[in-house]
Order: sequence, then C-alpha cells, then structure tokens
Amino acid sequence: MLQIDTWKRVLIWLIVLAGLLFATPNAFYSRVEVHNDTIDAGMPDTSWPSFLPSNLVNLGLDLRGGAHLLAEVKTQDVYAQRMRGLWPEVRNTLRDMRDQIGTIRLQESAPDVLRVRIGNPDGMSAAVAAVRALARPVTSLTGAGANDLEVSVEGDEIVVTLSEAERAATDERTVRQSLEIIRRRIDEVGTREPTIQRQGSDRILIQVPGLGSASELKAIIGTTAQLTFQPVVNRTTNENYAPAAGQEILPSLDEPGQFYILEAAAVVTGEELVDAQPSFDQNGRPAVSFRFNPSGARKFGDYTAANIGNPFAIVLDGEVISAPVIQSHIAGGSGIITGNFTVEESTNLAVLLRAGALPAGLDFLEERTIGPELGADSIQAGKIACIVAFAGVLIFMALSYGLFGIFANIALLINVGLIFGLLSIIGATLTLPGIAGIVLTIGMAVDANVLVFERIREELKTAKGPARAIDLGYERALSAIVDANITTFIIALILFVLGSGPVRGFSVTLGIGIITSVFTAIWVTRLLVVMWFERARPKTIEV
Repeated sequence: MLQIDTWKRVLIWLIVLAGLLFATPNAFYSRVEVHNDTIDAGMPDTSWPSFLPSNLVNLGLDLRGGAHLLAEVKTQDVYAQRMRGLWPEVRNTLRDMRDQIGTIRLQESAPDVLRVRIGNPDGMSAAVAAVRALARPVTSLTGAGANDLEVSVEGDEIVVTLSEAERAATDERTVRQSLEIIRRRIDEVGTREPTIQRQGSDRILIQVPGLGSASELKAIIGTTAQLTFQPVVNRTTNENYAPAAGQEILPSLDEPGQFYILEAAAVVTGEELVDAQPSFDQNGRPAVSFRFNPSGARKFGDYTAANIGNPFAIVLDGEVISAPVIQSHIAGGSGIITGNFTVEESTNLAVLLRAGALPAGLDFLEERTIGPELGADSIQAGKIACIVAFAGVLIFMALSYGLFGIFANIALLINVGLIFGLLSIIGATLTLPGIAGIVLTIGMAVDANVLVFERIREELKTAKGPARAIDLGYERALSAIVDANITTFIIALILFVLGSGPVRGFSVTLGIGIITSVFTAIWVTRLLVVMWFERARPKTIEV
C-alpha cells in the first residue's frame, strides 16, 4: 500500500532541513564572509548569529577574481647545489690521502659537475675508490640498486656527477617539495581555497581567488628564500673579480657597489631553521629573529666559537643582506637578521623562511590577473543561466504533469538547496564550470520524476486504483532511475579523478547533484505525493 513509516518521514524532513540550513549562509554571502574573517582574526563579531552555520561555498578564480600563475621548477639548480655541498666532503676525504695523491685542487666546471685535480696521478685509483665510497643508494623505487654518484677519470682529474637514477629521483623530490612549500607559503598568508596542482613533470599551477594581482602572488612564492650563513674571505668593489675555486662573489644588499668574496660551502642553511618571526633590533628597526634545529644550532655554535672576530655573511637568494663580525660564541642556535627592512618586508621574509626554502628557482611561464568585475559578470551570467533553466523546467513539469509536476518542482527547489548545503559542508570551490554542472543537474533532476510519472500513467491504464498505481509507479521505476544515475555518477567520478581545475569543479557539482536528485526524486517527491493523497483521498487521479 501507499505508505511511508513515520520514522522515515521524520528522517527525510530532517535531512532536507539540515541541507537548507547549511545552504542559508550563501544567501547572505558578503555578510557571512566578513563574519568569518573577523572570527578568524580572533575578534568578536555579532553580524551573523553564532547558532547558525557559517560555512560558505568558496568562489573560484573565475567567479571571485584573483591571480593565476603557471611556474616551471628549475630542477637543474638542485644539481649545482648538490655538487657545491659535496666538495667539502670530497676535499676532507682526499686530504687524508695527501701523502699518496699529492695536492688537491678544485677545477672550474659546469655547475652540475665536480672536477678535482690531484698532484700525483699514480694515486688516482685509490682516490677514485675513496670518492666512490661517498656514494649512497638512490632513495626511490625506480632507482633501486643504483648509487647517487658517478665517478670517472679524465687525465689527472676526478669527475663526479649525479647518476641518471639520482637525477630522476631528485627531479621528483624537488617538484614535490616545491609544491608543498608553495602551499605552506600561501596558507601562511591566509588566502581562501587556493588551487595548487602539479602539471606535467616539472610545472605547478597556482590559482589564488581574491588576491589583488599576479605580481602580488609572485612576491609571496616567487622568492626561493635560500638562506645560508657563509664565511667571508674578503670584500671588494670590483664586480668582475674572479674568485678562486670553492669561492663565490656576491653583491651586498645594503651597500651598492660592494661585493663579498665568500666560501661557497655554507656553514648552516635555511633548511635547518625551525622558526622565524618578524621582530625589531636594539635600535628599533625591523628585523627577523630565527632559531635553528639542534643540528644547525650545534654547527652555528661551533663555528662562532672558533671564528670570533671574523665576519660572517648572511646570504638570502644570492645577496649578502648582512655581514656582522662574530663578537662571541653564539650558543642556543638563535639569532637575528638585520637589514634595511620595512615592517612589511620583515614580515614577508619571516613567512618565507618559516614556510621553508624552495629547493629550486621558478620560471613563470604564464601569469594572469582576473579582476573582480569579470568574476561578478560570471556570477551574473551563471545566475541568469540557472534562472532560465529553472523557469523552463518548472513550466514544463507543471504543464505536463499538473499537480504531480508541482510536487516535482518543489522537490527541484529543495534539490538545489541541498546541493549548496553539501558544497558548503565539504568546503568545495564553485567555478563557472561548476555552475554549468548545477544547470545540467537542474535539467537532469526531473528525469527521475518523469520516469515515475510515466510509469504511474501506465499503471492507471490497467484499471488499478490510484494508490496502487502510485505505489507500483515508484517501485517499478526505481531500477531505471538507479541505473541511469549510477552510470552518470561513475562518469563524474572519473572526471574528478583524472581531471584538474575546471573539469574537477564540474565533476564535483555534477556528482553532488546526482546524489541529491535521486534523494529528492525517490523520497521527497514521493513523501509529498503520499501526504497529499492521505489528505485528499481522491477516487481518481490524472498525471
């Protein structure tokens, strides 16, 4: 018989009310957004009732405006860093064999190659064996069984390079690390729902809604923030000065025309930082305080203890920002970076250092700024599309199925509310393709009702009573409804897994729309029909 248990009725209405309640904040978007921002800042706010949900559907780049960047990770930089860091280890290893191999000299070479000349070629085989002993297994599945270094001999020189397996593993590790650091830097700034995705082997797509410009986004992530502490060899005003092997010449940030000659191998690097905060020096000027991990603190303390009276350069991204003279042993692994900073610059530098250094530089292949006006136009176009789709479907259903069509229209309105409620709960980002998914869902949402209503028409022709016809209509249309929506849901799932950006936005709204459509068609519309039938008790019905 045509009936629904009381507990099922209560559960259906509770689901509907919960969905509409979570969708409500989106009708007061600006007000709730200001409320959320105020609360996030730790300040009280009464502009939105605290007992109501405040989850919003996040607006994507094409609806809100913002910045878009496509960056390529310069993985070659990491090879050069590895070779620079390897030289002190090779030098110390060969020094223990000096009576056998003679002098040891670092030779000029490509950035990703380490060339070492020894004075006694007769000891070459022993030197090569010692350097090869420094190699380590490649830490990747594809490089299993391979070593990270390749050591060869050219005349009286030992040539050290990274193996192909290690290069592949390094590339993968570098891109993954860059992706995570970019995400941390953007999260530090507090932007809402950024899109940060890997594209291809060495590219990263970054989209941040609500940000003023692409240049502002580049200022946040474009700096590698490579912080090193290096011994100072000398100073010069000659920009063309040729440093010796194992040394480098870098410009001073605060003193135009001044250059520092430094040991290329750093004593401590920014990778060993555990914290960095904006602060002020003893003169009240903006600065950045920092703290090392135990390993960095030990190296920092040992070096300062052994080099009192010598200058020590603090280098950020290839520029000497400060070169103080070590006055005493600095224990504890903490210190302060001073320079001609503004408060904003010291804050940004602290964010960059705290989030971690990018392992390699970035080349920005594409950058776009989408203004909020364009986003507002997209929202308006989406509203018009939804209204037109709504009006067309509502009129069609009312004219085609009469009272039953009106029940379907009520369920359709509830359906759209449930879609926005679910999007708010999961914190999804709505894009223009996402709006297209909602519009498509509006058209598809009545398909299930059409199947049911047509089935009821067929049952009425067999001279069954109206109650039995309605009951059989829902029962026998169920399998067709489920099959049709499962196949569409599988497509939405595939689009979500394999797609990216706009495609995923479309798949999310389509998938959620399918779930809510099936729920409203099978349960909400049926409940409305049952409630009407129980009150009216009609002898005949027309669908």
